[in-house]
Amino acid sequence: MQKRVLIVGAGLAGSVLARALADAGVASLVIDRREHVAGMCYSSRDPETGVDVHRFGPHTFHTSNERVWQFVQRFDTWYSCVARAMCTNARGVFCLPINLHTINQLFGKRFTPAEARAHIESLQDKSITTPANAEEQLLRFVGREIYETFFRDYTIKQWGVSPRELSADIVKRIPVRFNYDNNYFFDKYQGYPMHGYTALVQSMLNHPLIEVKLNSPYERAMNTEFAHVFYSGPLDAYFDYAEGELGYRTVDFRYERGVGDLQGCSWLNYTDMSVPFTRAHEHKYFSPWEQHDKSVLLYEYSREAGRGDDAFYPKRMPADLQKLAAYLPLMEAEQGVSFIGRLGCYRYLDMHLVVDASLRYADAWLAHRADAGVLLPKCATPAL
Repeated sequence: MQKRVLIVGAGLAGSVLARALADAGVASLVIDRREHVAGMCYSSRDPETGVDVHRFGPHTFHTSNERVWQFVQRFDTWYSCVARAMCTNARGVFCLPINLHTINQLFGKRFTPAEARAHIESLQDKSITTPANAEEQLLRFVGREIYETFFRDYTIKQWGVSPRELSADIVKRIPVRFNYDNNYFFDKYQGYPMHGYTALVQSMLNHPLIEVKLNSPYERAMNTEFAHVFYSGPLDAYFDYAEGELGYRTVDFRYERGVGDLQGCSWLNYTDMSVPFTRAHEHKYFSPWEQHDKSVLLYEYSREAGRGDDAFYPKRMPADLQKLAAYLPLMEAEQGVSFIGRLGCYRYLDMHLVVDASLRYADAWLAHRADAGVLLPKCATPAL
């Protein structure tokens, strides 16, 4: 009998991979150090309010990838929605992403789309021809007033550094719309699984060829027992931090509960330094098909992650990328092990990108198993 594969991590990356392999007849053991499946998209009922809470921050699933959408549709009924966000600062309360309503409200105008576009162009710092960092990119793109109102302080709180220290690439795709569309995402499909993300992942893992063991930390000595290992834990931890610790931001949460609506929208960003938290999200808005008399609001506080913290956002600062480059030869030299997911590849990935990467990695593994001459990449998503 052929050996099973070992999948380290019962989050979205590992669970999608396990199911895709099981559907093709490959057996796996999925282990996780936590006491629950679903990783960072874990959700559970709040005992005081009955609201299904996204315990590691809000997750709206969105994608234009047909294969990804069809895959997740197999495991729950989905509620179609349009995600909308708001922000608040000393200037007022605004819709996000920046759109024609935001622009008119900020400047006290009644611009048409063409007039708004011309106004934004007049604000752009055209002396910056090649932006060297995120601040210069935003000054070149939207000008100082919009930058300071919506981006500067929020970025400092979120990342712990000035936008001058961040790459211009991270803000190149921030949308500015010259119409009244306040749909936060551009994707064809978006929504929520009606039984929650934990139930979604449990359904994925419900297959006779998949065994799940929780409260089970990974040890490298396990590798020899399996045909292959797919590792979704922190890349630097796998190699015992041989090339140094990679930088992450983590998030602490403060809960507030009450009767009725507490903020009136799903999530509200706080884009100035007057408060220490970055945003608040009211979780009953993520289950709009349910009715609740009470509500629960979570405030997010971003800080630097230590070894014992949940790693939310890979920082990917220049020093981190230098360390990452040093880890790549170690990854290539590791026999019978592949790295998957956000932590394993040290790259921030939205949920739909995680699903897509794991599905494609299952394809690659099946092709490699059928023909050993077919190259199996070391990382599901290129790390650099």
